[in-house]
Amino acid sequence: MNRSDDAVRDTDVLAALRTATAARHERLDSGLPLSAPFPTLDDYAVHLCMVRDWLAPLERWLGGFADGPQAEPSLPATARLPAIQADLAEPGMPEVAPLRPAAAWPADAGAAWRWGVAYVIEGSQLGGAVLYGRLAGPLAPHPLRYLRGEEGGPGPRWRAFMQALRARVTSPQEIAEACAGACAAFDAILELAPLKNN
Repeated sequence: MNRSDDAVRDTDVLAALRTATAARHERLDSGLPLSAPFPTLDDYAVHLCMVRDWLAPLERWLGGFADGPQAEPSLPATARLPAIQADLAEPGMPEVAPLRPAAAWPADAGAAWRWGVAYVIEGSQLGGAVLYGRLAGPLAPHPLRYLRGEEGGPGPRWRAFMQALRARVTSPQEIAEACAGACAAFDAILELAPLKNN
């Protein structure tokens, strides 16, 4: 039985998701150019392109559903791609590659599977806030819009997300599906990531 199977037996979906994705999360966090001791604007541009190429097809795909996390009133739709594009257009940023074509996401994915995908997207905003605190000074005067995120930080939205996730994904089958969706979302960004230890 693998780590993901162990996670499904957990009765709390958030704990199960953390367990199922822990190794992927660690690999991503420790291997990105922005995890270097002294990241540059070039590193930030690479990071932004990776996130853009991951997030753009995901947002289009998720926008085709009217249930699950897309129907949650406590989680209004938020536009993250404009901040990425604005950051890439800042003076001093290197020329960036166009959006890479992405593999199709499953049209028949259930709500619980999509809650798992949303867990990775929402959680990435917490990581962005940590990076903003570390890089705002060294990369100034670049505004780092994407890392800065929404006014007031990601905390309130993350708390609303956790509450909704725990209310909507409760059965062992739903938890298993959410874990599978989260792992798929991590796998997709790991395929795009220029990991230092690859």
